[in-house]
Amino acid sequence: MQVDELLKPFPIKEFHPFPRALLGPGAHELIGPEAKKLGFRRVLVMTTGLRGSDTVHKIVESMKYHGLEVVVYDQVESNPKDYNVMDAVALYQQNKCDSFVSIGGGSSHDACKGARISVAHDGRSVNEFEGFNKSENPKNPPHIAVSTTAGTGSETSWAYVITDTTTDPENPHKYVAFDDASVATLAIDDPTLYYDCPLDYTAQCGFDVLAHASEPYVSRLDFQPSLGNALHAIKLTAKSLRQAVWNGQDLAGREGMMYAQYIAAQAFNSGGLGIIHSISHAVSAFYDTHHGLNNAIALPRVWAFNMPAHYERFADIAEAMGVDTHGMTKVQAAEAALAAGIRLLRDVGIPERFVDVKQDSYAKNRLGKGPTAYYEKASVINGDATDVDRITHHVLGDACTPGNAKECTFDTVRPVVAHCMTGDLDDLLG
Repeated sequence: MQVDELLKPFPIKEFHPFPRALLGPGAHELIGPEAKKLGFRRVLVMTTGLRGSDTVHKIVESMKYHGLEVVVYDQVESNPKDYNVMDAVALYQQNKCDSFVSIGGGSSHDACKGARISVAHDGRSVNEFEGFNKSENPKNPPHIAVSTTAGTGSETSWAYVITDTTTDPENPHKYVAFDDASVATLAIDDPTLYYDCPLDYTAQCGFDVLAHASEPYVSRLDFQPSLGNALHAIKLTAKSLRQAVWNGQDLAGREGMMYAQYIAAQAFNSGGLGIIHSISHAVSAFYDTHHGLNNAIALPRVWAFNMPAHYERFADIAEAMGVDTHGMTKVQAAEAALAAGIRLLRDVGIPERFVDVKQDSYAKNRLGKGPTAYYEKASVINGDATDVDRITHHVLGDACTPGNAKECTFDTVRPVVAHCMTGDLDDLLG
């Protein structure tokens, strides 16, 4: 996809719709009645399985209690793959389902969105819909998205992200599809469902929220309706993430992150993203590492890269993160925002470089464990020149890159990627 094609709509910007939503403690108990009200009869539930919790079981049993037939596909993987989507499509068609419920984080919701688009096009490969509004049939099965993490905000956005493992098996490609037809019918965010989320995942998902909030705030799109949500989401994340990570049963922390993820996604939904996400997509395409973890490692480097283009906006970010900027210049305040971001990353225990990510770095790490032969051979993140080059090329072709605050070329982005691999965060602080 050519960057100049994506920039053609400027300066005309488009506002994308949000689904109806139920937010707050206990919201998940309304899934059965809401599904019946929406006309669901035979539901395909898409989930990772959420092993170690009984969340899926309770929700499925509740739907059955309300008279719904339920088929479960629980094989969605982190960084959902094209074959996850197509396996779910086949199950949906075989069982003559009429609706979807996704339970989990962004992986479950994104795979479900892709499956709905494919079902609406007679089971065509989900990879055919990469890009912007590539679907031709605006009508697809209804979908309730139930979040169990505070991260992607996929339940309220028009984007879904899939890894193409089949077009070129030796060069997997993670892409973003933006499609108004993929928006969920109903979003459900219940912070009590986050209690079972592992604490390292809580931290990583929280940095996905911070990336979702900060990127539209400094984006070249400069979409004014997104700016208030973006800044408030930054404030909520700075206030709530430490609580949610270090006391996972803290309702205030979990609820704060629930709202932060929800409104951050609404900010980027029309306000755009940048190369924090593009770098994350590239690294997970090649190594299948957690999206939020990748965002956390990339975020300080990209903030430092973008800062000269938007000192004033980064100064606002500093204030939102609780920095007392009284008496500071805009440049000093912007630098204080970077220091606050690094402090938050360290406080919640996230690895600081990609080469620091090992198989035992976090719970349920998939590094070197599959799901295909390609990923089994990628058990260590190399971070060498070849690695940096291929990741940089992937970044330049990513759909999030055109919104980045600062112009991106191979020569300007490559040093950022290289620093993500092996650089010391303290170098960014001067």
